[in-house]
Amino acid sequence: MTCSLPGPAARSTSLAELRRLASPVRPHRRALLGSGVAALASSLAALAIPLLTRRIVDGPIARGDLGSLPSLVLGVLAFGLLEALLLLWRRRLVARPTTLIEATMRADLYAHLQDLPVAFHDRWPSGQLLSRAVQDLSTLRRFLAFSGIFLVVNAVTAVVGVGVLTVLSPLLGAAIAVVAIPLVLLTRYFERRYSLAARSAQDQAGDLATVVEESALGIRVLKSLGRGREMANRFTADARGLRGTELRKVRLQAALWCVLILVPEAAIALILGLGALGVAQGSLTLGTLVAAVTVMMYLYWPIASLGWLLTEAGNAAAATRRYYEVMDVEPAITDPADPVPPAHPVRGEIEFRDVRFRHSVDGQGADEHSGEAREVLRGLSLTVRPGETMALVGATGSGKTVLTSLVGRLEDVTGGAVLLDGVDVRRLRLADLRCLVATAFEDPVLISASVRENVALGTPGASSEDVWEALRVAGADGFVAALPWGLDTRIGEQGLSLSGGQRQRLALARAVIGRPPVLVLDDPLSALDVHTEAQVEAALRRLLGGVTALVVAHRPSTVQLADRVALLSDGRIAAVGTHRELLAGNAEYRDLLSNPEEEVARR
Repeated sequence: MTCSLPGPAARSTSLAELRRLASPVRPHRRALLGSGVAALASSLAALAIPLLTRRIVDGPIARGDLGSLPSLVLGVLAFGLLEALLLLWRRRLVARPTTLIEATMRADLYAHLQDLPVAFHDRWPSGQLLSRAVQDLSTLRRFLAFSGIFLVVNAVTAVVGVGVLTVLSPLLGAAIAVVAIPLVLLTRYFERRYSLAARSAQDQAGDLATVVEESALGIRVLKSLGRGREMANRFTADARGLRGTELRKVRLQAALWCVLILVPEAAIALILGLGALGVAQGSLTLGTLVAAVTVMMYLYWPIASLGWLLTEAGNAAAATRRYYEVMDVEPAITDPADPVPPAHPVRGEIEFRDVRFRHSVDGQGADEHSGEAREVLRGLSLTVRPGETMALVGATGSGKTVLTSLVGRLEDVTGGAVLLDGVDVRRLRLADLRCLVATAFEDPVLISASVRENVALGTPGASSEDVWEALRVAGADGFVAALPWGLDTRIGEQGLSLSGGQRQRLALARAVIGRPPVLVLDDPLSALDVHTEAQVEAALRRLLGGVTALVVAHRPSTVQLADRVALLSDGRIAAVGTHRELLAGNAEYRDLLSNPEEEVARR
């Protein structure tokens, strides 16, 4: 999926988006408010200096009376020192809470991603999620720590500064107020356009991260097929698109900076012209003119910085929107409101009762004529007896993998029910259910950690003896013992330092280490050679004797491990029986098992 620019309904203002930060900020609002007060007090202390300058010019300098000069100069020094100390205090106040907000939001996002269904992760590129968890949250931290505070402080300082000018001279204050009108209008115009460009750039950065990740993980395939140049061209095209968007941001930012620099400069020129005329006519003192120019010089940074601060606000608003696009997705699979405890003792009977399943992901599994999501399972009923091994056999698209995912609630039925020992699995707590049901997938996913950590991933309290026993069951103890550091050998990202068969055996060991009463295996022998397959089959025969097992099978050798076989066809159970019974009496079953390599190739 490529995340595109939001439509008109999503183009809310930056302020509306940033309001959503109120919830994570609330526990730290005192520290952030204190930081803002310190920053504002620092700016106001600086604005007091021009008032002292006026008294110096109109007093000691104009009248030649130097008696009050030392106290006025010390006053200027005191306000300058106060400004510096308040800025130091602001930094100390804001550093800890903003980094804590970032860490908390990142942890919340990670936890939320774990709760979201598999269908969500199938739809979202990992690069987009990565950019939200890292880059966008860093943008929000910088906004909360600096640009958000000074956006308010500098705006207030500018208003107060105009008020000071009005006190010094109503004419000069009115002139500055008139100049501020085009400043506000132009600033708002450029800020809106920049916000859209910022969102587009962040989405493109996520797409670019996805390309890099896919290229790194698929480097063997790219090299073997000689497609490195094509992927490089794709990356270059995406990078150029991002560059174009960044350049558009630069042009908008440059135009905004131009406005925010030109207007204050024009204001200073206006003050000098009107002030000089007033001094010449005697309606304005020289000290007032000097103070007015000094005020404008102090206001130069608060006004000019508004351009950068507004662009940072646009970046933060886009980051907030992208963050909550994920956080607003409701987990489809959750604990029940009134959970029931698992049956005791656990027998392990699995019943599929009139089960129906339809993908809810946009476009996935859609019928090419109606455009609606196609039903993968259509009123399927099947019972796996306690301690029985049931093999699932069927052509591609018949619903085997979907059926296995329903037992542990990786997906939920859209009709009917799946029962474990007579209890609907949707009435069990997810933690309880997944202690009872362990799954080994056809595509073994390993983490960048040691062998021990990978095998004990779902059983943190497992001892070394437990890990070795699981490895023996999976036929993996031999190659693990030969690794440089045994169980403590790190296997690298995705376990790519191991062969496909070794990765699959580690995934199988991970599934059996907790001795679950129900085991779901999605074609567990697909990546094994003939010799290793025989070893794992022997181990599986011992293991499957004491558990209820549902095994997706494509090879005759895997089917022969089962007590019974269920043939799936077009989302329904077409036949159930032993391997010999189906082989003798079902032509479709014979055809599938006579061409297992062709079926695997189609997958």
